[in-house]
Amino acid sequence: MNYKDLSLKLSPDYSEYELRNIIEKEINFNDFSYEILKKSLDARQKGNIYWLLNIRVFSNKLKGDSFIPVKEFSVPYKKRKERVVVIGSGPAGMFSSLFLQKAGFAVTILERGAEVDSRGARISKFEQTGIFDSSANYAFGEGGAGTFSDGKLTSRSKRISRERAFIMDAYIRAGAPAEIKYLAHPHLGSDNLKVIVKNLRNEFLKDGGKIEFEHLAADLNITNSKAKSVKTVDKEYPSDYLIVASGHSAYETYRLLMRHGVKFRVKNYALGARVEHRQELINNAQWGVSSLDGVKAAEYRLTSNIEGLLPVYTFCMCPGGTIVPATAYKDTNIVNGMSNYARNGKFANSALVASVNLSNLLTREVTAEEALTWTHSLERKFYNEKYSAPACSIKEFIARSDSLSVPSSLDKSYPLDLNPAPLWDLFPENISNSLIGGLKEFSRKLKGFDEGTIMGLESKTSAPIQVMRDPDGLCHGFPNLYMVGEGSGYAGGIISSAVDGIKAALEIIERCF
Repeated sequence: MNYKDLSLKLSPDYSEYELRNIIEKEINFNDFSYEILKKSLDARQKGNIYWLLNIRVFSNKLKGDSFIPVKEFSVPYKKRKERVVVIGSGPAGMFSSLFLQKAGFAVTILERGAEVDSRGARISKFEQTGIFDSSANYAFGEGGAGTFSDGKLTSRSKRISRERAFIMDAYIRAGAPAEIKYLAHPHLGSDNLKVIVKNLRNEFLKDGGKIEFEHLAADLNITNSKAKSVKTVDKEYPSDYLIVASGHSAYETYRLLMRHGVKFRVKNYALGARVEHRQELINNAQWGVSSLDGVKAAEYRLTSNIEGLLPVYTFCMCPGGTIVPATAYKDTNIVNGMSNYARNGKFANSALVASVNLSNLLTREVTAEEALTWTHSLERKFYNEKYSAPACSIKEFIARSDSLSVPSSLDKSYPLDLNPAPLWDLFPENISNSLIGGLKEFSRKLKGFDEGTIMGLESKTSAPIQVMRDPDGLCHGFPNLYMVGEGSGYAGGIISSAVDGIKAALEIIERCF
């Protein structure tokens, strides 16, 4: 069958009937099928907002080249005797496990947190009572931290088309909407993710894999630099290969690896807070109207580079979302953002962070373990027994005001209390000065931005340290130990983490072919 590619502009609330009519006019007949290759919103001009669609039309009546389907990324199966233990069930852990199990390995996932249904129920209890659960929280549990997020599927990584296709297909099989394959900024939503991660687990189990929930990796048996097994409190799991996909919040796992000689270095990361606005305010600022049929909610991405200050940017913007208490440990408090697929909540939130080089910030060389300790101590500064978040208005933050206020319970999304506090005093001075500079600039760029609230500590945009890996992905000096995903310091977000896990799986397959 022949094909033709079209680039079309359509109104935000276009229908499939309208799309087919436009295609018919372009090709002059109605006997065709089509697929959307890419769909992106152009909102640069408030009075002329439209969807830009790249369409591939198929028909025997078309003149030109015949369509040759791209060969799918297949998993090379054969029955194997090698045992693989994977620590963590986030995107990196789950996709490395899925891939290896389909390739014939015997894979066991050890997940320190609870399965997703129990996890969700226990998080709800935490938000009602303020009593923290170390096995079921926003950081640890089935699906990793990403399960309770906006579920963004964008990635800047290059040369990952086959891995990305494998991931997208797996998500769609597990219940994700098909649009994730063509939207310019696809997202899953936390409500969908709770279903998707369970279905991925069931696919893994159906293929013969094993998963142990609420099993923390307490120690490793490493002999002659080879990871022989993983020990939990009551059991030992032999490993021919070990993949650590623990995420960037598992500080004790980092230290466990360090004790066994795994080398890490300090890397740049980001620190700041969360800002929140009424979603209508953001819609008006971006679109010129309070709502737009055919589009869920307006987004923004803002950056500031002021001479003499740290670079500041917004990160992980959650339209129509909520701010959540995302601490990984009882004695700390941090915040993060999440949203459901519909993005129809009253509020918009985003991380507002400064890019930090810790050695420069502290004016001395910092080791990887010191970076963990320093970050943990900052997270403790924001802690109180009921996990209320320190907060103030953005205007008060900019002015370093003596008079502080927080929104009422109806004017915030954070499920616990907000505590009026001079947030700028909780950060190192250079970070506070940079955030203030960024907020002033963002308030000029986006009308009404200074009318929002700033709250809590955002310290989990990425890992503060990075494992030292060889070109083949192995931890330096270890012949069978991989560390992948956000915790490795080489990935950030769902897609790049999942790809990192698949690449480790491919290396193991190559070694055992």
